[in-house]
Amino acid sequence: MGDSSKQHKYRQEIQQMMYVSGETGEPSVETTAMIEEIVRQQVIEMLRNCTELAARRGSRSITINDLIFQIRDDAPKVSRLRTFLSWKDVRKSAKDSDEKGGEADIGVADDPGAGVMPGGPAVEEAAKKNKKAKVKLPWEPSSYYSQEVPERDDEEDEEEEEMNHITLQRLRKADERTKAMTKEEYVTWSEYRQASFTYRKGKRFREWAGFGIVTDSKPSDDIVDILGFLTFEMVQTLTEEALKIKEQEDLWKERSGGENLGSKKRKLAQGLFDPPNEGKTPVESRHIQEAFRRLQSRPKKSRAMLNGTNLQQRTNLKLF
Repeated sequence: MGDSSKQHKYRQEIQQMMYVSGETGEPSVETTAMIEEIVRQQVIEMLRNCTELAARRGSRSITINDLIFQIRDDAPKVSRLRTFLSWKDVRKSAKDSDEKGGEADIGVADDPGAGVMPGGPAVEEAAKKNKKAKVKLPWEPSSYYSQEVPERDDEEDEEEEEMNHITLQRLRKADERTKAMTKEEYVTWSEYRQASFTYRKGKRFREWAGFGIVTDSKPSDDIVDILGFLTFEMVQTLTEEALKIKEQEDLWKERSGGENLGSKKRKLAQGLFDPPNEGKTPVESRHIQEAFRRLQSRPKKSRAMLNGTNLQQRTNLKLF
């Protein structure tokens, strides 16, 4: 493992992402290196698939839609990604309007009676410009028609009400974890939530992901941002699955009296008002490996469809 320090470049970022995902312990170098290698394989597979899609169009450049198409079957993740891109556009529009609005503010200041009234035309116009735009995808039925249905004012509220179950679960867990945090702990938590493979690490990420090797396409800022979002999701998914596996393992050990049944006494189940166990050990590489195996498993329906045929099951890397 002489090249491990050169090859694995995101130990600190992965530790922070794991902490946000529920891992309070300090994972080993082997664990973070395994997560990084899994995530890297996922990114390379995505870029390879995107390059093939671009080649079918006769293009050498991959697009945002090529990336989103790779996760089209994961509706909750697509929804979170669309929200991420929508708010990115809002921030960009707000920044542009702030830069252009400097001169207008100076002109208004000359006339004391020219202040903008709340709810006036200027405010409404600015709100429309900074309104969260809906990201449309070419494979959706609405894109098949030349005319678009006008958007309703309450359309976005309905979509927000249909927030996916996974996102709600993560928000609920985050709320439970942060309730008992001190101010310093919450500041650390907030900082770790900003961990990224790509933010201010563009050159390092391009080399790590294989741009120029896996694909000749020069990535745009939007593509790098999307990959940064997806890599965070990958680490989070792996960590959450590994924590479930470790929790089941710890529960089994507690009920059976530990690893050595003959030498250790049977432990009593933890009561409702008992304090939490101290010295909780972090997830190990074997938990990550088992989590990856489970995430790669195919649905029974797809396996059953091949019974009685000479077709082999797909062995391509499954994206998560």
